[in-house]
Amino acid sequence: MSKKKSKKNKVSPQKLKAKIKDFLKNNTKKVSNFTSHAASKSKNATKGWQAFSGSFKEDIEDNTKTLRERSRDIYYGGGVGAGAIKGVVTSVIGSGLRPKCNIDYDFLNLTREEAKEWESKAKREFALWAESTNADAERVDNFYELQELAFLSHLMSGDAFALLPRKKRVNWPYQTCIKLIEADRCVTPFEKNMLTDDKVINGVEVDETGEVVAFYIANKYPVSGYVSEDDCVRIEKYGRKSGRNNVLHIMIRERPEQRRGVPFLSLILPGLKQLERYMDAELMAAVVNSFYTVFIKSDQEEVTKGGLSPLEYEDDSDEDYDDTPDVRLGNGSVAYLREGESPVESKPGRPNTAFEGFVTAVCRQMGATLEVPYEVLMKHFTASYSASRAAQLEANKMYRKKRERFATDFCQPIYEEWLAEAVSSGRIYAPGFFENPLVRKAYSKAEWNGPSHGQLDPLKEAKASVLKMENGLSTGEKEAMELTGTEYESNHRTLVDENNMRVKDGLSKDLTQGILEEPEETEEGGEEQ
Repeated sequence: MSKKKSKKNKVSPQKLKAKIKDFLKNNTKKVSNFTSHAASKSKNATKGWQAFSGSFKEDIEDNTKTLRERSRDIYYGGGVGAGAIKGVVTSVIGSGLRPKCNIDYDFLNLTREEAKEWESKAKREFALWAESTNADAERVDNFYELQELAFLSHLMSGDAFALLPRKKRVNWPYQTCIKLIEADRCVTPFEKNMLTDDKVINGVEVDETGEVVAFYIANKYPVSGYVSEDDCVRIEKYGRKSGRNNVLHIMIRERPEQRRGVPFLSLILPGLKQLERYMDAELMAAVVNSFYTVFIKSDQEEVTKGGLSPLEYEDDSDEDYDDTPDVRLGNGSVAYLREGESPVESKPGRPNTAFEGFVTAVCRQMGATLEVPYEVLMKHFTASYSASRAAQLEANKMYRKKRERFATDFCQPIYEEWLAEAVSSGRIYAPGFFENPLVRKAYSKAEWNGPSHGQLDPLKEAKASVLKMENGLSTGEKEAMELTGTEYESNHRTLVDENNMRVKDGLSKDLTQGILEEPEETEEGGEEQ
């Protein structure tokens, strides 16, 4: 009796599962979260969205070579991509980032006058090294030209490398020099690539904790994917005894553990290629349309001999095999047709009236991705002063960020290596430089200043600078660098000399007299009458 009762009350797994599902459906509180929105797999807007993600190696490292090659192809093809890279290089680097020594004289127990004297001597010595091609291991560029090359390579290829070898030069006091290495030469040897521990990826070797310890640099530019250990040199990042920088790696990481950078144009490469094809097609259509374009319509069944064009037909005889007139398109050309042939005009409808609007819309999206406003990207300042100024200020944020990053990764380490040699050789006196890291840092402090960002309205910019200095919001030194890319102290000395010269020659009139007040600008960008 008990057996029959237990068998009758037994519930199948399918029914139990259905009951649990109904219970949860009726008793679970509905909430709004990613499951019902961005992560939903049932909504029409997202159910067809298949996204896959892997580690930094699958997502980035395995694609750097392809991205690098496509970025260079876009750059050398000119157009928007090349203009974007060149514009960023010019605005960030210009003629080179120059250091302004700013030592911590309080910590070093120096007076302000002593600090000024030390900074002037260091500046003079650094200019001797930096402005000479001896700063380049190849003796082609000086230090400031190498900055432009390194930054351009970093944007185009994703990253760049700089070695810091020492070379003795005849009648030259310094041995420190810079050897730039293109990104393609940092590769993983075939033997290391066969390992599965991922200690070496794209030529970058790390230890057990993930610290970068060495780079594999090919002896020559690799033309194939196969590079053996005999074709590479393993260079440790830091010297074992000195701890000095042997290799500088200029890159920007987008993922933790990432070892190689991606080109500046990576996010917009597909759009740039399509835009390039579209512009080429429109240009060709416009060129063809500039001629009086016709097609020849013939009533004859056979126009060429044997179904072949005159260029494809070969005849050993000296006689002309075809008497077809030479019909070509040209400016104001006149051609005679054969019997049974008549011209038919072609109307391609060019130029395309929607061309400019479409290209503008695409470039605006690309500019947003690159953090370069459309007006700056295309050098197209046709809006009001306020709008153009806002676009320039937005671009300056990105320029300033990249300048500071490049100065930290490239300029400052090289300056510190040069200063260490200058101190060790006795050309610059800095007691305690090698004994105490704090003292070394105090002597090595420097600010790296680049080109001014320019002014849309110089009078307004100058007035704003004066107001900021009068209210203690800025300094003459900073404003001189921001507005004109010059040094305040140098400007001051020159102004004193010029003023003394004017007074001596009887030209002491106030130069500010007669300057008209600037008319106010309306919201629409015009001037008030």
